[in-house]
Amino acid sequence: MSTTRRVYKIKKTKKKRRKRLWLLLVPILVLGLGATTYAATLYMKAQNVFHKSYDPVEASAKRSAAVDPLEDNFSILFIGIDDSDKRDYQGNSRSDALILATFNKDQKSIKLLSIPRDSYVYVPAKGVTTKINAAHAAGGPKATMDTVEELFDVPVDYYVRMNFNAFIDVVDSLDGIEVDVPYELKEMDSHDNKGAIHLQKGIQTVDGEEALAFARTRKQDSDIQRGERQQEVLKAIISKATSAGSLTKYTDVMEAVGDNMTTNLQFSQIKGFIKYVTTDKGLNLETVKLEGQDSTINGTYYYQLNETSVANTKLLLQSHLNLGPEDASKQTEAVQSQIEE
Repeated sequence: MSTTRRVYKIKKTKKKRRKRLWLLLVPILVLGLGATTYAATLYMKAQNVFHKSYDPVEASAKRSAAVDPLEDNFSILFIGIDDSDKRDYQGNSRSDALILATFNKDQKSIKLLSIPRDSYVYVPAKGVTTKINAAHAAGGPKATMDTVEELFDVPVDYYVRMNFNAFIDVVDSLDGIEVDVPYELKEMDSHDNKGAIHLQKGIQTVDGEEALAFARTRKQDSDIQRGERQQEVLKAIISKATSAGSLTKYTDVMEAVGDNMTTNLQFSQIKGFIKYVTTDKGLNLETVKLEGQDSTINGTYYYQLNETSVANTKLLLQSHLNLGPEDASKQTEAVQSQIEE
């Protein structure tokens, strides 16, 4: 093979790699696109999805300047909600799942932290200490973001809110995902039909309804294990979505997301994820665990977070964002000073 031909082949290979991984959809979705005319169609469809889903919120008070996903470390809070007709909620519903993801551009790494929905924390929007899932009911995504910021003293730059319909449809669009069921379980489905989902112990491929039941159940363990299962599901979806065989399924996936997602991420910012999925070393995805214990306060169940675990997690996230405690305080003071001026 001639030198010219080898150079052309290398350039062509690099171009394919860039085009394959130029798009990431939501908390539970990384899209690898093939270098074909089909990619252009998907690009336009994805742009339309994000345009319809865009719902901005006020920037984090812990940032002194706007964050650019192309250049900076940043964070995203994934909010899972159940706002089905069966629930008949008025206004915002309580969040059912919370996962905070921090992105470090130099390490090409993502840390995933599941926050138990019954965690006993201070909710600024309500001015009281209560369950963290009450934040979304009090003020939607922004109130939830502020609560997480208060808990860990890190900026929450973006949010992605999805309901269970989108979750189920995404998994089904990928022809299911593989999970390791820790024990035999019987759980209600998304329509609250008790015992409708029956899974045996062991590694298996589950559909959307089964994946939802797997991620939500906690009858035989606790909120911590529930959070670990949610992280496992997210990893499984990422793995399946980035496989070569999933290329033809992306249109269905985006249609599933469609009307069931809101986010303050603009489509142009999505390209910032390229740096996290195009590394030759592979994506470094690490899960973080919060420790705590069951607690009953005034007759109500809460999950009491361990103070040492919260402190250690806070330092870990700040370090991953290259934002030490002193830097975080300085940024907060800078923003406050601007407001006063």
